[in-house]
Amino acid sequence: MDLNILNEIEHKPSQQWNSFSKAEFKSAISKCNDSSAPGPDKLSWRHLKVIIANDDCLTNIINIADSCINLGYWPNYFKVSSMIIISKPNKTLYNHLKAFRPIVLLNILGKLIEKVITERLQFTVARNDFIHPSQLGGLKFKFTTDAGVALTHIV
Repeated sequence: MDLNILNEIEHKPSQQWNSFSKAEFKSAISKCNDSSAPGPDKLSWRHLKVIIANDDCLTNIINIADSCINLGYWPNYFKVSSMIIISKPNKTLYNHLKAFRPIVLLNILGKLIEKVITERLQFTVARNDFIHPSQLGGLKFKFTTDAGVALTHIV
């Protein structure tokens, strides 16, 4: 594979990673469903919302997230998972593996920090035009009209 194409990419100056804000965490957790299954730590989003309502607790969680970024280290605690197997709905027979779906559950605090990092990265990527205009899937700030414009351009 020829990597010379990388030389064609416009150089962008590096940016400093700012500390996380309370608003970022509150925004990320407000979108979480209280009825989702808890992970190995047995905490649900409902529990974490109560914890984050306490300002001191939220500050400590932000300190953990900032430390993870500054050290470039993701603790093993956040990597611990448990898997459950659920049956797919509307299957007549449950004697085949395809009638079941595995779901991996992670510790809730790690999931929250990942959500905040993802939100920040997507915002930074969109703001700085780091993604090719035809890349639409799974990105915020990209709408159906963007896909329509891209398709019209191709046609």
